[in-house]
Amino acid sequence: MTEQPIPAGAPHPYPGKLIIVEGIDGSGKSTQLLLLNKWLEAKGHKVFFTEWNSSELVKDTTKKGKKNKSLTPTTFSLLHATDFASRLYHDILPPLKAGMIVLADRYMYTAFARDVVRGVSPDWVRKLYSFAIKPDMAFYFKVPIEVAISRLLGGTRGQFKYYEAGMDMNLSQDLTESFRIFQSRILAQYDKIVDEFQLITMDATKDIAAQQETMRKLVDEALKDYKPRRGTHGRRTLFWRRFDVPKSE
Repeated sequence: MTEQPIPAGAPHPYPGKLIIVEGIDGSGKSTQLLLLNKWLEAKGHKVFFTEWNSSELVKDTTKKGKKNKSLTPTTFSLLHATDFASRLYHDILPPLKAGMIVLADRYMYTAFARDVVRGVSPDWVRKLYSFAIKPDMAFYFKVPIEVAISRLLGGTRGQFKYYEAGMDMNLSQDLTESFRIFQSRILAQYDKIVDEFQLITMDATKDIAAQQETMRKLVDEALKDYKPRRGTHGRRTLFWRRFDVPKSE
């Protein structure tokens, strides 16, 4: 029997829990999610982690397009949507159906903010992701642009990446200034969608421990009625491997 699609905005019916984080580069969201992952595992939960733009299906294509600087806003949006669809089907839904907790570093809201800033229609990009399920918890780590810049340049990175800085939009010839303009516009889009999608806003200027303590309290409360069950995620993974295309010798 074909699985019926879930109405947009409706809670998913699976026994697992989906927790996601959003925020601009330099917000510290990834650090907080990794700390949450360790905490949940220490409490005995089965956790699965996934991140934006990590599907093997399109990773090489996206990397090549970035290297050649040939990605248009629409192409970029479609590649990320393809990546998301692949990970949703293979990496997110199976563990959710098996009763696991799935942690996602970025979700469809990244596209709703970033793609719109690049000129993609808000309605179009929402329809593009209409197949996505609603997360159980969505955290938005809000940080002032200057704090994000200081964190990124003060780390091991040294300078911003071409598309990360929005250099494809011809906002400025200066890499840092282009990043400042581009990411500030993304911040403005995030502010618009916080209420629309009930994102939990976190003050990302606080120290790491304070943010993590707040996050853990909120997650702990949300999981009070969560009853993990033994699932078949591992067996499902092996099942799908039967359909891998054999490599030529």
